[in-house]
Amino acid sequence: MKTIASFTVNHDRLEKGMYISRVDGDVVTYDIRMKKPNGGDYLGNGELHTIEHLFATYARNSEVSDNVVYVGPMGCRTGFYLLVRDSVSHERALRLVRDSLTFISDFEGEIPGSKRAECGNYAEHDLDAAKQTARDMLSVLKNWKENDLKYKE
Repeated sequence: MKTIASFTVNHDRLEKGMYISRVDGDVVTYDIRMKKPNGGDYLGNGELHTIEHLFATYARNSEVSDNVVYVGPMGCRTGFYLLVRDSVSHERALRLVRDSLTFISDFEGEIPGSKRAECGNYAEHDLDAAKQTARDMLSVLKNWKENDLKYKE
């Protein structure tokens, strides 16, 4: 079997940030790395779950919602993947991520999709941790530009 693209990235050199992971036809996959890989500090399950609900809700209600293919967590609990159609520029995708993180960091109230009938693990959320991680990532991405979206060698 061929090694998938995400396993060819040297995770020991990977820092927090946002990167273009791959392009498949008209779909661009972004790696939103919220924790340093293999650093011992990972997203908690409740935190990850809450970020997923809020990030996906925001992205799917944004002005580019028709071009959002997927928002979801990495199994290693170090970040998220955002998949969008290539009609969304890299700068616009970066702005979408920043706007989503701002939405998460300022969020108050009931987490969308967190009722028992709406979610398979409705009780496991951690809004405070999600907000803290969103604030941290906003500081990481504050000055991020399109040129920063490339993995460092």
